[in-house]
Amino acid sequence: MYKFIFVLLLLPVIAQANSADELVLQADKYRQSADNLKVSTVIKLYKNDSLDRERAYDVYIRPERKSLVISKSPSEKGQKILMLADNFWLLLPKTKRPIRITPMQKLIGEASTGDVATMRWNEDYYAEYIAPYKTSGSGNNELRLTAKRKGVTYKKIDLSLAPESHIPIRAKLYLASGKLAKIAEFELSERNGLLQVSKMILRDRINKNQYTVIEYLTTEDYSLTDKYYNPSYLARNPSVNP
Repeated sequence: MYKFIFVLLLLPVIAQANSADELVLQADKYRQSADNLKVSTVIKLYKNDSLDRERAYDVYIRPERKSLVISKSPSEKGQKILMLADNFWLLLPKTKRPIRITPMQKLIGEASTGDVATMRWNEDYYAEYIAPYKTSGSGNNELRLTAKRKGVTYKKIDLSLAPESHIPIRAKLYLASGKLAKIAEFELSERNGLLQVSKMILRDRINKNQYTVIEYLTTEDYSLTDKYYNPSYLARNPSVNP
């Protein structure tokens, strides 16, 4: 009898947890529209509202947390970053051995390797409600994402999603120490008939006079062959490009 009552009491909690995960799944569709994807990306660093630097990258994404980031800027010609699950490698054109890096390794400004190589939250985080939009005070669904694995960029994310559409509005990004590292804001536009995130603005919580903009210029369904997701192959063939 008591066990039955306990299960009944748990049902609303379970239902809410499931619906929080479902909201994140829906939000992810605005960031990554297909399992296999090529994303042409430009990262811009602004200081005191003036453009300071910019870099261009092509990002090739596959399921199971596989991404290859290829620099397209002359100053970084030949540089590649490979992500396989929780492992990240930097490959330099004049170095024949892959260099292990972390997802927090900076590319430019506040944009890290993890910010560029991953575009889905559901694969990496458990979701729960902070507050649904009816009681949140912000008018958005407020969720807390907690890392499923060690190799993620942020230990915790507080995510704001628009009601009904589940469009990502804002994300507070926390380090393993619990420190708020940056705040991400999202802008959307229509691509190939779909509403997609076209820009992510990263606002530095330490150096508040600067911010970083990640622009997703084009996206297309694209699948690389397996050899490009092998760090040894990339190290042996530094000039190779998909």
